[in-house]
Amino acid sequence: MKRVLYLSHAPPDVYEIIRREAPADVDLVTLERDDDAERHAQIATCEVVIVAATPLRKALIDAARALELVHHQGVGWQDTTDHEALRARGIPLALTPEGTTVGVAEHTVLLMLAALKRLPFADRELRDGRFHINALRPVSRELCGLTVGYVGMGRIARAVATRLAPFGTRGIYFDPDVAEGGEVRRVSFDVLLAESDIVTLHVPLTPATRHMIGQRELAAMKRGAYLINTSRGGLVDETALVAALESGHLGGAALDVFEHEPMPAGHPLSRLANVTLTPHIAAGTRDALATKMRALFANVERFYRGEPLANRVF
Repeated sequence: MKRVLYLSHAPPDVYEIIRREAPADVDLVTLERDDDAERHAQIATCEVVIVAATPLRKALIDAARALELVHHQGVGWQDTTDHEALRARGIPLALTPEGTTVGVAEHTVLLMLAALKRLPFADRELRDGRFHINALRPVSRELCGLTVGYVGMGRIARAVATRLAPFGTRGIYFDPDVAEGGEVRRVSFDVLLAESDIVTLHVPLTPATRHMIGQRELAAMKRGAYLINTSRGGLVDETALVAALESGHLGGAALDVFEHEPMPAGHPLSRLANVTLTPHIAAGTRDALATKMRALFANVERFYRGEPLANRVF
């Protein structure tokens, strides 16, 4: 049997979803605690590691004496794997695009609607006995008729655009690597910032994209515009974002990802009424997890049959 380590700590019902999709010849190794000492001990005898939110760093790779394959549960490998250490060992890395698109696209739409109506603030106030039937009218918006600017036009951005079309939005996008966006018009980055009522981010975190939304870019956005991020927190300079929100230049922001995760208690973003926050759960549905694991384990079996890996990075 192949020992497969699930690198992130999760509750038992999450492990059960994974186990239901695992082939009979897989010994799924899970963690009792979110503890690096336990990770080091368990990884030493595992041939395969599944990477999710917990990064696979060089120290763990060095401890993984039997390691033959690393498979990412999602697609954001750039900031969750020490790929240079894997390359040095000749260990292949594969991704799992399956299962991510629907959940992240739906969550992106959810965040847009919640931000436009200031849903978290209204909910919290109502629970505390304050019934704002008219107070939010001057700041609430409708999605219909707004221009949505997509930074990146990959499969998730396309899925968002498809879901937003019935709302009556207009779409524009910036992506130097994608020449055709269907009904969504390609523009320069600066034009996107200037014309969009909502800017939504759909690019990986790399040295080139880190803080791609900073003070200059936020100032270039329309007054009253909204920023949505379901990609990676490092794309946004959070200090500059807080300033743009506090000044009233931005109408609001909705974030599922943060520069430092978990987001620390008392973070300046958490006290702003025009901010919607979720804890990196855009793809975190049981439907998505089952789909991901089914595809992932099929790829692991493909690897051990000597067949080419699907979605191989290197």
